Amino acid sequence: MAIITISESAQAHFCKLLEKQVENTNIRVFVMNPGTPNAECGVSYCPPDAVEQEDIRLPFSGFDAVIDPNSAPFLEDASIDFVSDQMGSQLTLKAPNAKMRKVADDAPLAERVEYVLQSDVNPSLAAHGGRVTLVDLTDDGIAVLQFGGGCNGCSMVDVTLKEGIEKQLLQLFPDELKGVKDATEHARGDHSFY
Repeated sequence: MAIITISESAQAHFCKLLEKQVENTNIRVFVMNPGTPNAECGVSYCPPDAVEQEDIRLPFSGFDAVIDPNSAPFLEDASIDFVSDQMGSQLTLKAPNAKMRKVADDAPLAERVEYVLQSDVNPSLAAHGGRVTLVDLTDDGIAVLQFGGGCNGCSMVDVTLKEGIEKQLLQLFPDELKGVKDATEHARGDHSFY
């Protein structure tokens, strides 16, 4: 299981920061509220006396990344990068499984569809204050979805549903899914994103 990848630029950045800390300080990577829509990933200093016996230690160049066992499954496939552009430099932490633990390839179809919605679709919709959840999976292979937040009443919801979500889901589950349907009663209002 590839827990976390840290780019060379991020490793160098951490080494520079750690030079100013107590000797043998490492970094801790964690998820607060793992497995929920409010999951937040973070990185902090981890002095030697803050390492717990059950922590997982991943060796990197010049330091270890320390992870608590509760966060570990939600940090699978996570990546940390350090990017510089005209606006300055910043550390980016991407954890596609923070809000929902990765599901097995042979898990029930509903779980696999919900996983794709939570890990791939909702982060994009969140930019517009929206989200989507799986309400039902019909016997004839139709995923019934419910839009919420800024998606409710949005004029682009049909395009998002057919061109975005349905295409993606049919590509991922071609033999199991036949289509996608919207169960939302779209009410136009101030909350909608246009």
